[in-house]
Amino acid sequence: MDTLTAAGLVAGRRARRRREVRGLVGRRLLWTVPLLVMISLGLFVLADASPFDPLVGYLGDRYQFTSTAQREAITAALQLDQGWWSAWTAWLADVALGDLGHSRSYAMPVASVVAERLPWTLLLSATGLVIAVALGLAGGLVAAFRPGSWVDRVASGLALIAQAVPPFVLALAAVVVGALALGWFPAGGARPVVGAVTWVGVAHHLVLPALVLGVSQTPWLLLTVRAEATEALASDPVRGAVTRGVGWAQVVRGHVLPAALVPLVTLVGVRLPELIVGAVLVEEVFAWPGLAAALVTSARTLDLPLLAFLTVTSTALVLLGSLLADLAYLAIDPRVRADD
Repeated sequence: MDTLTAAGLVAGRRARRRREVRGLVGRRLLWTVPLLVMISLGLFVLADASPFDPLVGYLGDRYQFTSTAQREAITAALQLDQGWWSAWTAWLADVALGDLGHSRSYAMPVASVVAERLPWTLLLSATGLVIAVALGLAGGLVAAFRPGSWVDRVASGLALIAQAVPPFVLALAAVVVGALALGWFPAGGARPVVGAVTWVGVAHHLVLPALVLGVSQTPWLLLTVRAEATEALASDPVRGAVTRGVGWAQVVRGHVLPAALVPLVTLVGVRLPELIVGAVLVEEVFAWPGLAAALVTSARTLDLPLLAFLTVTSTALVLLGSLLADLAYLAIDPRVRADD
């Protein structure tokens, strides 16, 4: 009877947790869609109020060699004379039907631009995030195990220095040292200039930009893990476990590591916007063929179909990352309620 009662309690807790997760996901989706719509609306309003002429961005140097009649004809053909309301509602209706529009900057459908560049951005961002989490977790734990030692001082000092240096400065330093001075890695691009594209070649080009992106996101992760692990090591449960003769590895797995992972997961979700911004800067410095160049080009030329989709997609990825971080938080710590 006791076994059945315990099993029933466990099943009840799992069912309640599933309801909490479904409720959390539902609430997030309920306000995410209106938020994305409002962001796209604001983008079209700001573009309409911008002093930049999209026709100049489209024609470039050819603008000064075109007549007034030609400019008017091109403006009408590209529908650049539309008001922000007409342009936004037309874009929104097309997106709702699955048509992302046509990019003037790249002379191809927006879907094709994204399909070509999104995998490269995901590869760089995911690799940078893995590096940041690995460095932050390992460095924070090592520093916490030896508080006040030279290891602790070096790790904390390097974290503070890295936090103060902008990602593009780290990227330039990496190019100077890793590519120019040592010649170990390519200075830019994602594939060899000649020859077939291979995983080895891509990985070789990925090292510098991924390291820069990862190191730029490491400081707060490392300092947070260090603080939480230090607090856990000084807690009564850990002292009691050590007194009872519990093995150090078991203490770390059972008490210290869970205490460090919970805030780490939360912090990763909170800092996702900075990761995306850092990826844009790093891609530009290393000429990485991701979405950063497309975002910069579309903003410079007011290529609204491409700019709007990239802006909305970036926001959606940030919100998705935040949701996944909250779900991971719920999975790690069963005491947390999904009250949003």
